[in-house]
Amino acid sequence: MKHIAIIGAGPAGLMAAEAALEAGARVAIYDAMPSPARKFLMAGKSGLNITHSEDEALFRERYMSPDARLAEMVAAFGPGDIVRWMAGLGIEAHVGSSGRVFPVGMKASPLLRAWLARLGAGGAELHTRHRWTGWDAGRRLVFDTPEGEVVVAADAVILALGGASWKRLGSDGAWADILAARGVEVEAFQPSNCGFLVDWSDRMLAGQEGAPVKGVVLSAGGASARGDFVITKAGIESGAVYPLSAALRAEIAAKGEAVMSLDLAPDTEEAVLAARLAAAGVKESASNRLRKAGRLDAAKIALVNEVTRGAPPKEAGALAGLIKALPLRLTGMAPLDAAISTAGGVAWRALDEQLMLTALPGVYCAGEMVAWDAPTGGYLLTACLAMGRAAGRAAASR
Repeated sequence: MKHIAIIGAGPAGLMAAEAALEAGARVAIYDAMPSPARKFLMAGKSGLNITHSEDEALFRERYMSPDARLAEMVAAFGPGDIVRWMAGLGIEAHVGSSGRVFPVGMKASPLLRAWLARLGAGGAELHTRHRWTGWDAGRRLVFDTPEGEVVVAADAVILALGGASWKRLGSDGAWADILAARGVEVEAFQPSNCGFLVDWSDRMLAGQEGAPVKGVVLSAGGASARGDFVITKAGIESGAVYPLSAALRAEIAAKGEAVMSLDLAPDTEEAVLAARLAAAGVKESASNRLRKAGRLDAAKIALVNEVTRGAPPKEAGALAGLIKALPLRLTGMAPLDAAISTAGGVAWRALDEQLMLTALPGVYCAGEMVAWDAPTGGYLLTACLAMGRAAGRAAASR
């Protein structure tokens, strides 16, 4: 019986274990943390958005990957398959109003408990507090544990070590140097689904730090997203900001900064807005005019005043145009470790068609450690599960 070692007990690693067990392999899972799937559990604290119910062809278009293999894996194990997989664990799916799919009860912990129980019943061994440090001279895996160094021989290895954000939950990216030293091409990590920096004035922070900005459309680099975001001490984050991460990241890399356009009144035509502002006249204070005629709340009025340095245009057409396309200057990205996910990682050209490293035969990679990107909304977890399934099957059948 083939012995497969899986390093990383997140969703990609656990799905790889399940697929390998189904193929008849003997499986041991290793993780550096005291308990498995810590980032998975953290994601589920506010509701585990595991996939999305939109049309599956549209779903696959959400991924940013230089390689068609990711789309093929998601097509082979996509949203419908994940819903059926959860049902097999006794967890029914709930579809939210936005089309996002959650387990009933919303939390990750019941799903994880059922999953680990099934893996254990299938013969999988789970070894926690095993930090992988590389290979020895005989190509055996080496782990640092509380009891000292442990060496493990395996017929195949699946690496599912995550990206480089949320280090306290186990995704520290330390594996990149280990693989690079073995001739594996690794692309630099970059924050994704993250906040962006804004040089707010003291006045803005005093009045609006922590305030939500609701019902807006944000645009950058030809992409748009509708939703909400939050004004933070450092800048902006959450909701509608995350889908624009890739476009904003590219602009910042090219120019050192980015400009994001905010439509503060997306349900009102610019001409209608201009007429209302004109009817209000210019005798009103700028803030009253924006509140009454523009129908903006305090946070949106503060954004207009911030961008115009307290002097928004008086002419109705110009003011309406500003409300519909307010240019907000972003000076940088939030730190890598604060990002929900990371772009970069093992280059696709370093992998063969079955996710095996060409420089290290018998070693496979899956999940966020490979260089692909996707917005929040269930896309990240779906791809991790699909890649783990593909790697587990490939490793067991090789």
